[in-house]
Amino acid sequence: MKFAAGSGNMEIRDVPEPSPGPGQVKICVEKTGICGSDLHIFHSDIAIPVRSPVVTGHEFAGTICGLGDGITGWNIGDRVVSETAFSFCGTCRACHDGYYNLCPERRTLGYWHDGAFAPFVVVPAARLHRLPEEISFEDAALTEPFACIAHALFELTTIAPADLVLLSGPGSVGLGALQMARAHGARVLVAGTRQDAQRLKVALSLGAERTVTVDEEPLQEAVREFSGGAGVDVVLECSGSGSAVDAGLQALRRRGQFTQIGLFGKPVSVNLELICYREIRYTGSLGSRYASWEKALSLMASGDVKARPLISDIMPLGSWAAAFEKFEKKEGLKLLLDPRKT
Repeated sequence: MKFAAGSGNMEIRDVPEPSPGPGQVKICVEKTGICGSDLHIFHSDIAIPVRSPVVTGHEFAGTICGLGDGITGWNIGDRVVSETAFSFCGTCRACHDGYYNLCPERRTLGYWHDGAFAPFVVVPAARLHRLPEEISFEDAALTEPFACIAHALFELTTIAPADLVLLSGPGSVGLGALQMARAHGARVLVAGTRQDAQRLKVALSLGAERTVTVDEEPLQEAVREFSGGAGVDVVLECSGSGSAVDAGLQALRRRGQFTQIGLFGKPVSVNLELICYREIRYTGSLGSRYASWEKALSLMASGDVKARPLISDIMPLGSWAAAFEKFEKKEGLKLLLDPRKT
């Protein structure tokens, strides 16, 4: 639980077991993923509203174990995942356009409403998605980041077959984006640092055509070789590094696309003139929508996007601090917590 604002201020506490209200369901949480934004909440450097005290955690899968009044279409025992947009206004322009992920009144599970670093969580039934039998609870804990990636790649970015893509940041989000870019038919160059050595190996096993360790090999030379000197068509920036943004802008061809997926946690300085001089289309990406959840689940069920190679550790909930430290040091890849074990 994030019990107060300020860096740190997180610990395991006993809280009352939640009960679902009207239109809500109670979920027995099977597995919960640690997200980079959980670290930002821990350090209190995230721009999304956080209301302390709050149970954190928003990447999870589980089984319905309680139904509030008025619930139809769902039953005890259904295997589910849940969107994180717990509530939104429904009346603003973003909501009317179907982009409730951008609603200024959106309040998020694990930030404002108690989340899934706990054995039970309560969510609105309207946010649920049914989990296909082909997807295990462990793999399903990655549905939320995969839905965010699907929003970025299928709704905000145009990738054509045989496009050249530079992807920076081979963490779990980057490796999910790699697989979705490959599902578009793209050829992908993945860039990381020495710390990412094992992750870059995983990238190759998941279909990257080439990898670059940027502190050992000049990235722009690798891009020239990869693109025949023309530059890449698309940059997917998943690292949240200002230097990666500058490098990505330099790597793009004229009229290329740049999609920012990783969060920085602080202001960064980049050379925006490259956007003008090359007429680059630059977009940010925040969260996900209903369709992107369905797309992510479809890709996972078909095997086009694999979660299992990204899961390096499953640790008891009681070891959350060690897991956070491991995540921050880039040790392992995707870390899951098991709320049934302390």
